[in-house]
Amino acid sequence: MKASERREEIVRMAMSNGLASVEELSRAFDVTASTIRRDLSALEQSNRLARTYGGVIAVGSHHREMSLRERSVDAYRAKDAIGRTAAAQVTPGETILLDAGTTTARVAAHLGATRPLTVVTNGMTPFREFQDADGVELSLLGGWYRQTSQSFVGPMAEASLERWYFDAVFLGADAVSADRGLCEATATQTRLKELMSRTGARVYVVAHAAKLGAAPFNAWVRLEAPWTLVTDAEASDEQLEPFRRRGVDVLLAD
Repeated sequence: MKASERREEIVRMAMSNGLASVEELSRAFDVTASTIRRDLSALEQSNRLARTYGGVIAVGSHHREMSLRERSVDAYRAKDAIGRTAAAQVTPGETILLDAGTTTARVAAHLGATRPLTVVTNGMTPFREFQDADGVELSLLGGWYRQTSQSFVGPMAEASLERWYFDAVFLGADAVSADRGLCEATATQTRLKELMSRTGARVYVVAHAAKLGAAPFNAWVRLEAPWTLVTDAEASDEQLEPFRRRGVDVLLAD
């Protein structure tokens, strides 16, 4: 196989599997790891792949990323119910991490009676829910600001996580798959979520039913640690079965 053909196949594998590591690519093509690394470097330079801690993921998108204003009214009732159920998993005195997003903002909104509490977030929407709250130690991760999601991402946000370990981590996503994990518009977002998922004793993914099994973008991150999916009652048994089969706990919000 020519190098150009192999690289096209690498991109196809990254898109279909969500994530590809040097080791599995080396085995798949029966070439050395150094050969694969040269392929990945070339593909990264041409902006077709992006590096992540677990390997590489395909970049590019199928759909337009919604603005935060659009997200705030999309499936609001489902998000509010999910937020209430997720917030009920937190007890006073815990230290929690809230991902950016409108669903995690509803988690924050339902934590009003849970005091004392230490809250760390990379998103302005959850941050605003606590900015005047008594009994809350509040920290905002630094980094590059994404206006579309009103969130902070990048190396500085990633480095900030090294000093924390949380009782509970709450992650949002543009889509959730039992096989691929969490989907976002950019590889920078999925890289941060990957690190977030490693920093908590309990990991929750909050996502309404329409996001289950969807694939709006090509940037994905798999969740290796045990985690819990918190979704709304509109989720069908067909949607939930792949998650349960993989050992993911499922909480349904009324």
